[in-house]
Amino acid sequence: MEYACVNFLCKIIFYKGRDSLFNPFLFANFNQKERRHQQRCRAGASLYPPRMREAVFIKKNTPRWRQFEELLASPNQHNPDLLAGLFVQLTDDLSYARTHYPDSQTTSYLNLLAAKVHQSIYRNRKEDRGRFVHFWRYELPMLFHSAHRQLLYSAILFGLAVLIGAVSTAHDERFPRLILGDGYVNMTLENIRNGDPMGVYKSEGQFDMFGAITFNNVMVALRTFAFGILFSFGTGAMLVYNGIMLGAFQYFFHTQGLLVTSALSIWIHGTLEISAIIIAGCAGLVMGNSLLFPGTFSRVESFKHGAIKGLKIVIGLVPVFIVAGFLESYVTRLTGWPAWAKLLIIGASAAFIVWYFIIYPILLNRHADRSGQN
Repeated sequence: MEYACVNFLCKIIFYKGRDSLFNPFLFANFNQKERRHQQRCRAGASLYPPRMREAVFIKKNTPRWRQFEELLASPNQHNPDLLAGLFVQLTDDLSYARTHYPDSQTTSYLNLLAAKVHQSIYRNRKEDRGRFVHFWRYELPMLFHSAHRQLLYSAILFGLAVLIGAVSTAHDERFPRLILGDGYVNMTLENIRNGDPMGVYKSEGQFDMFGAITFNNVMVALRTFAFGILFSFGTGAMLVYNGIMLGAFQYFFHTQGLLVTSALSIWIHGTLEISAIIIAGCAGLVMGNSLLFPGTFSRVESFKHGAIKGLKIVIGLVPVFIVAGFLESYVTRLTGWPAWAKLLIIGASAAFIVWYFIIYPILLNRHADRSGQN
């Protein structure tokens, strides 16, 4: 079932609306658009009442649409920032019209106007490289900023699940066997008796291990995200399962007197890997909440918005999983490294996660706010 969900969501990314992948206009005005959408979903307040008569809708917005037409009529004189700002408003109008007047001439007119504006904005833009850089430098961090609340919920849920796994193992020594499997526990105990508790990371060739681990981690993230289609509960279940597994795993080593030894090795790759799973949970909650709280959008329209947003977040995790897979395959096995070298990698990984996914999006949002005010 999860693979069907992922397949369906991958098709959504090619939706040719205002949120298609790598849409490069989003940076300057992304925060305003997201704030409006979130306010609709939380409070039911919007720029429009739940259902506005089409004549009233036209009368209210005609001045802005005429301003668009005037700007387009003089392409060498228009202000790009003003045009981009108006374009955000136009896409809101278009989304509302699609929801409430899907077959009307108003919707057709707005579709045509939006296409002309989009073409005008990007007529002279270098497409491929500019979009790629823009996505990683601006669009993705702004997506993370708009989803920081869901990221917090995901982290809290995962942390509670880790605690449950640790407490369960403390009260029942058989619990790790239930979660991790007898085979893994027996192999680890054998490695401990042989004086190499981290021997599992040396059991395969580096290259084969790198491919298998990276693929597995990406699939775990996709499942965590895709299960958000079950109104966020599926994503929550995946976070709880993986959190309990981690808690049981670490406390099992504690019972063997190897908590520090295991942590110094495991978190070389685990800092990136576990953080990425939590962020994938955030993406799943973004999609699930779009179904639970559609606001004044139709549930389908809200789902499209949430699914595209969540899928972009998951796509942004792929490089993180690649680096985590490399560290697990080539570095974690080097158990003879001094503790300071391991701590350096763990600290650098944690600093990157905190900077790129939390601090940088906040700074970027503040910069965009100041630019909008000026």
